Amino acid sequence: MSTSGPDIPLHIIAPVSSSNRGHHQDTHPEPTERRMHSNVLRAAAARSAGKSLVKGRNKGKGKMREQYPDESDEEATLLGNVERHGEGDMDREDVEESTQMRRLQVSRHSATLSKSRSRQDKSRTIPFRPGDRFQTHFPPNMVRNQKYNLFTFFPFVLYEQFKFFFNLYFLLVALSQFIPALKIGFIFTYVAPLAFVLCVTMGKEAYDDYKRHLRDREANSQKYLILVPPLSHNPDSGPHTRSVPSSTLRVGDLVMLEKNQRVPADMVLLRTSDPSGTCFIRTDQLDGETDWKLRVAVPTTQKLGSDKELMMLDGEVYADAPIKDLHTFIGTLTVNGASPPSPHSSSPALSRAATSTVEPLTAENVVWSNTVLAAGSAVGFVVYTGSETRAVMNTSHPETKVGLLDLEINRLAKILCAVTFALSVVLVALNGFRGLWYIYVFRFLILFSSIIPISLRVNLDMGKTVYANQIMTDPDIPNTIVRTSTLPEELGRIEYLLSDKTGTLTQNEMEMKKLHMGTMSYGFDSMDEVAHQLATAFGAENARQPSIATGTQLATRGRRDMSSRLRDVVLSLALCHNVTPVTNDDGSLTYQASSPDEVAIVKWTESVGLTLVFRDRTRMEVQTPTGTRLSYDILELFPFTSESKRMGIVVREAQSGELLFLQKGADVVMARIVQRNDWLEEETGNMAREGLRTLVVARKRLTPQNYAAFKQRHHEASVRLEGRNEAMAAVVAEYLERDLELLGLTGVEDKLQDEVKSTLELLRNAGIKIWMLTGDKIETARCIAISTKLVARNQYVHEVAKLKTSDQVRDQLEFLQSKLDCCLVIDGESLQLCLNSYKNEFIEIATKLSAVVACRCSPTQKADVARLIRQYTKKRVCCIGDGGNDVSMIQAADVGVGIVGKEGKQASLAADFSVTQFSYLAKLLMWHGRNSYRRSAKLAQFVIHRGLIISVMQAVFSAIFYFAPIALYQGWLMMGYATVYTMAPVFSLVLDQDVNEDIALIYPELYKELTKGRSLSFKTFFQWLMISVYQGGAIMIMSLVLFENEFLNIVAISFTALILNELIMVGIEITTWHTYMVIAEVVTLLLYVISIAFLPEYFDLEFVISTRFAWKVAVIVAVSALPLYLVKAIRSRIAPAAYSKLL
Repeated sequence: MSTSGPDIPLHIIAPVSSSNRGHHQDTHPEPTERRMHSNVLRAAAARSAGKSLVKGRNKGKGKMREQYPDESDEEATLLGNVERHGEGDMDREDVEESTQMRRLQVSRHSATLSKSRSRQDKSRTIPFRPGDRFQTHFPPNMVRNQKYNLFTFFPFVLYEQFKFFFNLYFLLVALSQFIPALKIGFIFTYVAPLAFVLCVTMGKEAYDDYKRHLRDREANSQKYLILVPPLSHNPDSGPHTRSVPSSTLRVGDLVMLEKNQRVPADMVLLRTSDPSGTCFIRTDQLDGETDWKLRVAVPTTQKLGSDKELMMLDGEVYADAPIKDLHTFIGTLTVNGASPPSPHSSSPALSRAATSTVEPLTAENVVWSNTVLAAGSAVGFVVYTGSETRAVMNTSHPETKVGLLDLEINRLAKILCAVTFALSVVLVALNGFRGLWYIYVFRFLILFSSIIPISLRVNLDMGKTVYANQIMTDPDIPNTIVRTSTLPEELGRIEYLLSDKTGTLTQNEMEMKKLHMGTMSYGFDSMDEVAHQLATAFGAENARQPSIATGTQLATRGRRDMSSRLRDVVLSLALCHNVTPVTNDDGSLTYQASSPDEVAIVKWTESVGLTLVFRDRTRMEVQTPTGTRLSYDILELFPFTSESKRMGIVVREAQSGELLFLQKGADVVMARIVQRNDWLEEETGNMAREGLRTLVVARKRLTPQNYAAFKQRHHEASVRLEGRNEAMAAVVAEYLERDLELLGLTGVEDKLQDEVKSTLELLRNAGIKIWMLTGDKIETARCIAISTKLVARNQYVHEVAKLKTSDQVRDQLEFLQSKLDCCLVIDGESLQLCLNSYKNEFIEIATKLSAVVACRCSPTQKADVARLIRQYTKKRVCCIGDGGNDVSMIQAADVGVGIVGKEGKQASLAADFSVTQFSYLAKLLMWHGRNSYRRSAKLAQFVIHRGLIISVMQAVFSAIFYFAPIALYQGWLMMGYATVYTMAPVFSLVLDQDVNEDIALIYPELYKELTKGRSLSFKTFFQWLMISVYQGGAIMIMSLVLFENEFLNIVAISFTALILNELIMVGIEITTWHTYMVIAEVVTLLLYVISIAFLPEYFDLEFVISTRFAWKVAVIVAVSALPLYLVKAIRSRIAPAAYSKLL
C-alpha cells in the first residue's frame, strides 16, 4: 500500500518515536466528547498521541463511536505528517515496522472496546477497506429460511405433533404394547397407523425444509464481484475484483452489481454506470410494488474518475442502527481530502480536516437486500448484512395455522378418552376389582382405543388434499392456488371479512377524470377543450378557433387569461412528480413511477399535448403542443410519504432561470399551505362523492436569494444525526410551504374490480360482516363503500373522524350502540384512540355492525384489528389484500387470501389461498368452503362412529365373558376393519354434496347456517354416540341370541353384520350419489367376500356359505340399520333441512 515520492497518500505514512508523540500530547488536550464525522475530531486526533490518543477517543460519555483497526492508518496519517514536517524523511523499513506495531496495538484495543460497547447501540462507522477484526463484529450475510437443522428437526416436529392430545393418546397406546402384561394382539396394528401418520407428516416437513435449504443455498452461493485493493508491490495497477459467494460478503465490502442481479445486502450506492448517478431497482419481492424505484449514487463518489479512485478513497460511512422501516435511512459519508497540505497552513492536520466533506445519506442513496438492479451497473458499499438487513427484519415467520375443525375434533378426542376410561373402570368395577385390577383397566383402555381412531387423522388429511385439488382445478376460478392445505374447511366458517380497498376492490388502474380550477371545471368529456386552450397558450399556429364562443371566451383577454391558467396547472402537473419516461425496444414510451396516480396524471398531460420526454436525476424535458422542448433543472425533490401526504419539487427553467416550487398533495394538508380560497374544501368533497382520488396542485415562485437561504439551512439540517427528518421538514415548511398559489384540483378514478358489487352483496347476504381497511382518505373510502354496495341502499353512514379525547370516543360509542344498523366510517387516528381508551367496548359494538370502513390505516393497525376481532368474537376472520402492506393483516387472520395484483405477489405468497380477482371469493367461500366443512364434519363423525361401534361390541363381549379383557377381533380383522373393509366407502363422503353449485351461489343464506358450527357440535357428537351404542349393542346381542348354538362362530357372525351395517350407514348418510361412491361400496363388499376365503382362522367357510348364516345376518343388520333409516326419513318430512326446501 505504501509508496514513495511526493504523491504518497497521507494515510500510508506511519508515526514514529514516542517522545515526539509525548510532545504533541502536552501541547493539545485530549478530546473528551464524541463528535461523529466532525472535522474538529480529525484535527484533534492529529494532535493526540500514543496510548493517550486511544484513551481520549474512547473516554467520552454516552454513545461512543466504534473504534476500528484501520483507524491506525488514519492516526498515522496525521501524526506521521506532523513529524515528517518537523524531522524530514524517515527510513521506510522503520515506518513499516512501526505501522504494523501500531495496527496491532489499536486492533487489540478495538476488540476490547467492541466487547464493552453497549449492545443496544448498533449504529456503525465503517471505514473504506476495514480490517478483518472489525468486519467480524457484524452478522454473517447468510440467508436462512430453514425451520430446522439436523439436531432440532426431530424434537421440534415431534413436539408439534404430540402437543395435540389426539396424537399423544395414540403414542401412549402404541408404547403400552411393548409391556408384556398390556399386550393385546399384533403390536403392528397399534404402531403402524401412528407411524404412518408421523412418517407422512415428518416427510412433508423434511421435504419442505429441504426445499427451503436448497433455496437458501442457491441464494447464499450466488457469486458477486467485490473490489479489492491493488497489490502493495504494484500500487499503480487498477483495482482488482474477486468473485465471492454472497454469504461471505461483509460490512465494508465494495460490491459490483450488474443488470438484473439481486442485491445481496443493504448497500450505500457509490457509483452507477449512468453519468447522472441514477439507477432503477425492482422492489416487488420487498414491498410488493411492481413499479421501478429510482436510486441515486452519492454525488461525491459518483464524480470520481474510476473504480481505482473509489478503492483508494480515504473516508468512512456512518450508518444508523438497523431498523425495519424501508423508507428511512440516516447516515453520512465522510471523505477526507487527499490533497497535500497548504504551505500557508500552520497545521497540516487542520489543512486536511478543512478539505474533508460530509455527504448526508438517505433512503434514496441505499439499495436494500433482495431488490434487483433493473438497469445498468453499480458499485455499492455494504452497511448491513444478514439478520440486520431490511429484508430479513421485515420477514415474519407466522405460526402454523390450525383449523377450527381440527381443534374441535381434538376437544372431542378428550371426551372420547374420558368415555373410554370410564367404560374400562365400570367393567373392572362390575367384576369387583379382583386380582390385578389396575392392569385390567389398562388392558380395557387399549381394547377400547379404537374409540379414538388414528385413521381419523389420515382420512381428514386426505380429505383436505382432495378439497385443495378441487379448488385449484375449478375452471370458474382459474389460477387459484391453495398454499395452506390444512385450512379448506375454514372457508366454510367465515363470519368476518377484512378487505383492502386499492387493488382488491378496485383495479389500481387510474384514469384522470376531472380538473377543477375554481372558476372552471373540465370533465372527462371536455378534455379536447383543455388541449385546445393549452395549444393556444403555447402559441400553436394551427390552434383552431371554436365556432361558438363559450363563457370563458367572450373576450380575448378572458380567453388568454384562462389559457395561461390552464398552461400553469398542466405544466405544473407535467413537472411535479417522480415519473421517469422509459423508451421500449419498439420505440414506444412508457412511464415508471411508484404511484399509479402520478402515472395517470402524466399520461393525461401527454393526452392534452404536454409530454414528458426525458428525465434523469438533475433534469427533465417536456414537449409542448408546438413540438418545442422545455428544459428544467431539478434542484430539489421532496418525495411523497404517508406522513407528509404530499410531494414537492424545486425546478429552474433552463432558458429564463425562473425558479419554481411545485407541490401536490392531499387536501387535508394542502389546505393550510395554499393561499386562502373559498372553493377547495367544497369541490374536494364533491369529487370524493363521485369516487375520485383528489390531489391539490400549487405553486410558488422563488427568488435566487430565497432559494440560496433555503439551500444552506436545508443542508445543515440534512447532516444532523439526531432529528434529521424533523429538522429538514421544518426548513421546507419555513422557506417553501407558505402561501402557495392554488392552481387546481385533479380527480383520478380508480376503476372497480370485475363483479365487486355482486360479490359483496352475496357475501353480506351470507351473513358475513365486511370491514374495509384502507390507507386512503375518508371521502374516497366512503365513496368506494357506496359504489361497491358495501353500504346497502338507504343505509345510514356514520362518520367518526379526528377524535381527540376519550370523552368524544364514549359519546360516539353510545350513539353507535343505539344505531347498530348503520355503517361506521372511522379514520386511523380515531380508531387508535378507540382501541387505547375503550378497546373492549369498541370491538363489542363494531363487531355487531353490518359494515365498517377504517381509513388511513397503517399495516400494523390492519393486523391489530384482525387479531382483536378474532380474540373478542372467537369467530373465523378472513383477510384479503393484494399488496405488501396487507401481508401482516393476511398473516394475522384465520384465513388469509392474497390477490395477485399490480402491487406484486407478496400478498399472494404470504396468503393461505391465492386468487387473481376479488369476485372469486364468492365461489371459494359459498361453494368450496361450504362443501369442505360439511364433508369433513360428516367424515369425522362417521370415522368416530366406526370406532365407537366396534368398542361397544367389545364392551358387550367382555361383559358376557365375565369382564375379561380379551379382544373380540384380533390381528388382520382389526387392521382390515379400518382400512380395506370400510375406508373407501367412508372416504367417498368427501365427494358428497347437498345442493348443486348454482343453488349454493343463488342462495347464500345456506352458508349462514354453517357458520353456527352445527355440522360438528356436541349435539351431533352425542347423537352419533347414541347411534353407535345402539348399533354396537344390537349387533352383539342379536348375534348371541340368534347364534347360541354356533357360539364359536360369534366372530364371523358379528364381524360380517358389522361390515354390512357400516356400508349401509354410508349409503344412508350420502345426500347425492357419485359414481365413485357406488364403486367404493360394491368393490369393498366384493373384497370382504373374497377375503373370507383367505382367513380360515376367523371364518368357517362351510358355515358362512349356508343359508342360515345369510338370513340371520340379514336380520341383525335390519335391526341395527333399519331404525336409523326410518328416523332419517321421518325427520326429512317433519323437519327438513334448509337445503332440501330448495331442491
